[in-house]
Amino acid sequence: MPAVTPLADLYDFICKGPLLERIGLDAEDVRRDMNEWIEMGLRLSRILGFRELMLSESEKARVYHYYLPVYMWCKRELERHRGRFNDGDKPIPALVIGISAPQGCGKTTLVDALEYMFNYSGRTAASVSIDDFYLTAADQQTLAKENQGNLLLELRGNAGSHDLDLGTQTIKSLQNLAEGLSGFVPHYDKSAYNGRGDRSDPSTWSKVTGPLQVILFEGWMLGFKPLGKAAVSSVDPQLEVVDKNLVAYQKGWFSLVDSWIIVKVDDPGWVYEWRLEAEIAMKAKGKPGMSDEQVADFVARYMPAYKAYLETLYSEGPGNAKPDNVLKFSIDKNRNPVG
Repeated sequence: MPAVTPLADLYDFICKGPLLERIGLDAEDVRRDMNEWIEMGLRLSRILGFRELMLSESEKARVYHYYLPVYMWCKRELERHRGRFNDGDKPIPALVIGISAPQGCGKTTLVDALEYMFNYSGRTAASVSIDDFYLTAADQQTLAKENQGNLLLELRGNAGSHDLDLGTQTIKSLQNLAEGLSGFVPHYDKSAYNGRGDRSDPSTWSKVTGPLQVILFEGWMLGFKPLGKAAVSSVDPQLEVVDKNLVAYQKGWFSLVDSWIIVKVDDPGWVYEWRLEAEIAMKAKGKPGMSDEQVADFVARYMPAYKAYLETLYSEGPGNAKPDNVLKFSIDKNRNPVG
């Protein structure tokens, strides 16, 4: 029957995906859950603004080779997490999935897709970014004065420029929200003070109603391990303070993460090009954007950390992570997974 052909083609396409084996699935698993792949794929395509029945090859790959396989892995992690608790236990805390990926690589879209799929399937989820926990403008100014001359701490971004207590309190609160109770996720206004940024007024913070099953915690430097003075000073002496600050991140934030997704890139230099693309797109929509020189200066403040920490993150994973609870894969310059 003609109607069978598209389904057969889609099945074959999914089975050829670069992440399928990495997430522990095979062709028989796909065949068994094909209805779910189709339903979630159609709905996700609509949410992303794609014409779900006329996907281009790149759109098809983004949905069925990237977002859906990662979701299937996350869903299994959730099942494992909840399976550790007995039915008679007190309410099960939400699973915290940490997503570590360089700026501009599409992690926000990935997180939005995962959050949508979890919530659509009845598995309540909320997303949180490390950007939500940047210091207030006043505190960032104090940090810059205390580290005068250190360009890595002059502006927001590197370890030391976040409110660790606020982040810890927020995640722990969301993890254990009782049914019907609400929690709030802070927001940061990056446009405040001519782009230097400031924490948004609490009246604008996102309201989340419990209980949650999943918290998606994303950030460009999640999972970075402190390496010690000798290792980081050879990259950039300004990293010595940043490296010391990372100790508190590892003990505080990273220890809250149950499962990890590590999105790898072959060349951190792509971050500059991705940021440039984003600024051009913003200007095309009539929004203010940075000049090429401003983009170069902005990205340069992150590059030392990428050069110092990515190799260890990719080879060893986050310090507190269990290998069975880590999904690592690479994407190419076009932000497509390559395994």
